[in-house]
Amino acid sequence: MATPASPAFNTETLRRGIEADTASTLLSLYADDAEIRIVDRNTQPSHPKILQGRNEIRSLLDDVYSRDMRHKLETCVVQGDHAAYVESCEYPDGVRVLAESMISLRNGKITDQILIQAWDE
Repeated sequence: MATPASPAFNTETLRRGIEADTASTLLSLYADDAEIRIVDRNTQPSHPKILQGRNEIRSLLDDVYSRDMRHKLETCVVQGDHAAYVESCEYPDGVRVLAESMISLRNGKITDQILIQAWDE
């Protein structure tokens, strides 16, 4: 019996991954050697937080999806092997987070991501 292939990147799979209750669908969109650079108040452009490989990405996503918050894909634009999207999040107390990502794709998987995020304080 064949093992089902992991989902390839498209807007609906990204939406399901972001808006899900767990990180598994979203994690399946990353290549094994993917890299994420995160820029925010704590990790500024000259010293971004860099996650390399699915294990480091899994740790981040497991932490994010363990929190009590809602995630929503606001918009996504795909052009060839690149995509950009906006994600909004909200905690039960009303604190909001907004993240914008630019990604590169290889064979339907995310290989590079630059994520810029801001949140209410």
